[in-house]
Formats: sequence, structure tokens, C-alpha cells
Amino acid sequence: MLHEISSPLTKEMVKNLKAGDTVRINGTVYAARDAAHKKMIELLNKGMELPFDVRGQIIYYVGPCPEREGQVIGSAGPTTSSRMDAYAPALIELGLLGMIGKGLRNDKVIEAMKTHSAVYLGAIGGAGALTANCIVGQEIIAFPELGPEALRKLQVKDFETVVIIDSYGTNLYEIGRKKYNRA
Repeated sequence: MLHEISSPLTKEMVKNLKAGDTVRINGTVYAARDAAHKKMIELLNKGMELPFDVRGQIIYYVGPCPEREGQVIGSAGPTTSSRMDAYAPALIELGLLGMIGKGLRNDKVIEAMKTHSAVYLGAIGGAGALTANCIVGQEIIAFPELGPEALRKLQVKDFETVVIIDSYGTNLYEIGRKKYNRA
């Protein structure tokens, strides 16, 4: 099933997304990789506020390439999501409702998603140049010293993803393995 959504998300929106569904996103998506996640958790541990309100937001695990002249952003393919697994549960607990990346997630992340109604969306690895076409605006909002890993606010249009793990814990990777093993 295809879902057209605009960010920020609501828990009701997230609960309607099922593993295997296609989700086309419009609006704001934040971009952060592991170095930015580490800095955000350090801020929280010091009792400080995050550079943006995570409630209802989506974080795309990406460190884009520099843009060429006339481009908004360079190639922007997803990075391996497990690198954020140590940080994701704390952000989900604060209200983060969506994550976009590639690859498996650990049990703690999945439990946090089920407890707080969050969703994990997959973007196609190796298609960063195509994904960049869906990014129509960007600005660095924190940690500029991290270069490509700086925390960015992206404006996206028709950014297509697939629900990999829904808010009920249904995991498309596990479904796929079971189908393959039966063949």
C-alpha cells in the first residue's frame, strides 16, 4: 500500500504504516549520522536541549556528499542504521517517530519503537544520486564541525521509502527470510 505523508508525523499516522508499505514523504526530515547522534545524546546527558524538537520528527541516517554547482545537495544515500542503535532508543523515548536508513536494527531499538509507536523506513542504498533529487532544501542546524555528518534540516518532496519495521515490531527483513527459506 502507498501512503503519502507530510512531516511531522503523529502516532496515528505511524500506527497505520505496516511492514512492506511504501511511504512517500513530503516536508521536513532531519539528517544525522552516528557522530551527530553521539553529540545529541551528550547534550541530553548534560541536561541541555537538543538543536531541534524531536517530537513527531523523522531522522534520515545520511551524510551527504558536497553539492555541485546548481544542486541543493550531493549524493544522499542512507548509511547503515545499526550505527545509531546505541542512541535511537533515547530519541524515540523523547518522541522521535521515524527513522530512515538501511540494514538491521537491534532488539532495544525495536522494543522502543513498539513501546512509543515509532517506525523504521528503508531507503535504497546505492541510489544516493536519485535520492538527492527528492531533497529540495537543506540547512545545517548544528555541529557544523562534523562536515558531512553535521545535523541538517532537509526539505523533501516525494521521498520514497519502504516500511521495514512497523510500530508493532513486524520486520520486513524477517518476513523476507522466512519466504526465502521456504522456497
